[in-house]
Amino acid sequence: MHNILLVEDDISLANWVCEYLTEQEFNVVHVARGDLVLAEIEKDNTDIVLLDVMLPGLNGIEVCRLIRQRTESKQLPIIMLTARADEFDEVIGLEAGADDYVIKPVRPRALLARINRQLSHSDAIGENQQANLLEFGQLSINQEAKRVVYQGKELELSTSLFSFLTYLAQNAGCVVDRDSVFKALKNREYDGQDRRFDVMLSTLRKLFNDDPQKPQKFKTVWGKGYLFVGDAWQEKSCDGIDS
Repeated sequence: MHNILLVEDDISLANWVCEYLTEQEFNVVHVARGDLVLAEIEKDNTDIVLLDVMLPGLNGIEVCRLIRQRTESKQLPIIMLTARADEFDEVIGLEAGADDYVIKPVRPRALLARINRQLSHSDAIGENQQANLLEFGQLSINQEAKRVVYQGKELELSTSLFSFLTYLAQNAGCVVDRDSVFKALKNREYDGQDRRFDVMLSTLRKLFNDDPQKPQKFKTVWGKGYLFVGDAWQEKSCDGIDS
């Protein structure tokens, strides 16, 4: 079930919207004041916001702006509910960060269609972001943003080093031979002489504090290739046990 936050001070309208959306198998939370919205958002269980423009406490436009200022809420779909059909409301609402708007009186099926469209788009973004993220213990690799975070700190890697690390991480637990690496990253076969990826592996060991004499994270399997050890990135506790 998706969770909907309905922000509407018209209680009769809020009641039937809650009832209708519950029948459509949504979980609906209702608040009647704009200044109560962020507290609900902070609970981190809202999938979409239906936000009235005219609200006590804080108007919907300001609420929308505040939601968008929160980094973790920038992808949260927001549909404005407005009694005004003129372009002014539309422009101001969209500039504030709303994804769509519905004009009152609200038609149930039209509202449902708008909600499903925004949720489908949001789900697709979430799936794409997840697919672009590789995580192993304290290591996080964002393939789309080209960011590497280790032990809470972002590391600056060259383009070639980032590509090599990503390729190894994508094949975690599997030995990849040099020929496969050259074909994937250089679009050519290994000539038997080029040692660039051996050098890069040494660089990665230094960056991630992997003992070159007894490597745990990046291993060289002699005669076969390279091995990225996916379960070697957990933080070690004082007694040496992975936490």
